[in-house]
Amino acid sequence: MATSVRTSTEDGVAVLTLDGGDDLNLFSGATAVELGDALAEVAADDDVRVVVLTGAGRAFCAGADLAAGSGTFDAHDAFSASPVTPAPMEVPKLVVAAINGHAIGIGLTLALQCDLRFVAEGAKLAVPQVRRGMLGDAGSHYTLRHLAGTAVAAEVMLTGRSFTATEAVGWGIASRALPAEEVLPVAIEVARDVALNVSPASLALSKRILWSDLSQAETEARETAAHRLLMAHPDAAEGPAAWRERRAPRWTYRVSDLPD
Repeated sequence: MATSVRTSTEDGVAVLTLDGGDDLNLFSGATAVELGDALAEVAADDDVRVVVLTGAGRAFCAGADLAAGSGTFDAHDAFSASPVTPAPMEVPKLVVAAINGHAIGIGLTLALQCDLRFVAEGAKLAVPQVRRGMLGDAGSHYTLRHLAGTAVAAEVMLTGRSFTATEAVGWGIASRALPAEEVLPVAIEVARDVALNVSPASLALSKRILWSDLSQAETEARETAAHRLLMAHPDAAEGPAAWRERRAPRWTYRVSDLPD
C-alpha cells in the first residue's frame, strides 16, 4: 500500500497524516508529490494557521520505500534530494511534527524541516543513509547542523546510528519526548493555542527570518522591515487591546496580505 496523505482541518489547525497501512508509512515519490500538494494547499489557505504533520499507526515514517518501481531513488535528471515542495520550512505557518513513532531516514529529515518536534518516547530515530550507500536528504546537512550544532550533526549523519527520543531532546533536535499516545494530542493542543492567540502575519514574518541564513546585521535589517510592516497595520493595536481585555485577539492581517 502506497503511503498517502490525509488532511483534516478544525479550529484553524490542519492535520496532515502520512498513512501507509502496515508498511509503517514508507515514503515514495508519489508520497512526496501528495505531501507537497497538501502543504501548498494549507499554505495558501488563510483559514489554516497551524499545520501538524504526523503518521498513522505506530510509525511516523520508517523511511524511503526502496521497493522496485517506487520512484523514490530513480537516478534521473529531475531527481531532487528534497522531493517535497514546498518544504515544511517554506510554509508560512507554524508546522509541528508529531512524531508518534519511528522516524527513519527521510521520515526524520522531513521532520527536521518542521518548526517544532514532539517525539514518542519509544521512537527509533536515525538518518542511516550512509549505511545504505547514500547520504542524508531533505536538507538535513543544514537543518540538523543549525538545530544541534556540527558535533551532533556529525554523529547522526556520519555514523548513521539510531538514537532515542531522550537523546533527541538533549541535543535540541526535539522539543519534548512524550508517551506515544500523547504526542498528537499535545501537538494539537499547542497548535490550537497558536492558532487562537498568535498573529498569523507576525508568525509568518518571524518564521521567514528564523529559517534565513543571515548575518546579524542582515537579521536586524529584516526585523526592522518586519516591524515597520506590522506597526502600520491595525493588528498592532489589536494585540495589546486583547491582552488588556483578557480576550482572544481578532487578527485581520492575513498571511496572503504580506509582500513576498
